Amino acid sequence: MQIECQENLLSISILLERLNKEQYQFPSNYLSGASIGQHIRHVLEFYTCLSKAFTEGGAVNYDQRKREILLEKDPEEAKKVIDQIIAWLGSGEVAGEVYLKAAYGVAKEKARTIPSSFQRELAYCLEHSIHHQALIKIGLFEQGLSNFIDPDFGVAPSTIKFRMKSKQVSS
Repeated sequence: MQIECQENLLSISILLERLNKEQYQFPSNYLSGASIGQHIRHVLEFYTCLSKAFTEGGAVNYDQRKREILLEKDPEEAKKVIDQIIAWLGSGEVAGEVYLKAAYGVAKEKARTIPSSFQRELAYCLEHSIHHQALIKIGLFEQGLSNFIDPDFGVAPSTIKFRMKSKQVSS
């Protein structure tokens, strides 16, 4: 799971090399005013939250992550964090049990504690990233920047495999 996460983060890093600050911060009408930078910040904070739980111990709580506004303003800062996360993912096996803490209701603040594993949480971070990449793709299209990304950016691996298989059958 670590390699897949690294590959996914690398695809975001490649995008960041192509975006200037204005494009990165552009408030998308299609994304309720959110920017590409805000979506990338959100993705990176989930990985950072998980790495903190792994290195420092304790439960992972994505709700109580520290929001780093600089990450949504500056693509270079986001690239630095991606490099740190990729290095963490490559530093050894990210495995073992962990508890997920989360409050899923809006009206009630009762947090739930759910048994999980670091591998499961990495899978969640990857799926979460792909979801936000699909939203980022919308923001890129709105700005006329779809040429900045691969067509598979923001597409689940299972969908990519299905499309490839469908092309083979129709050929």
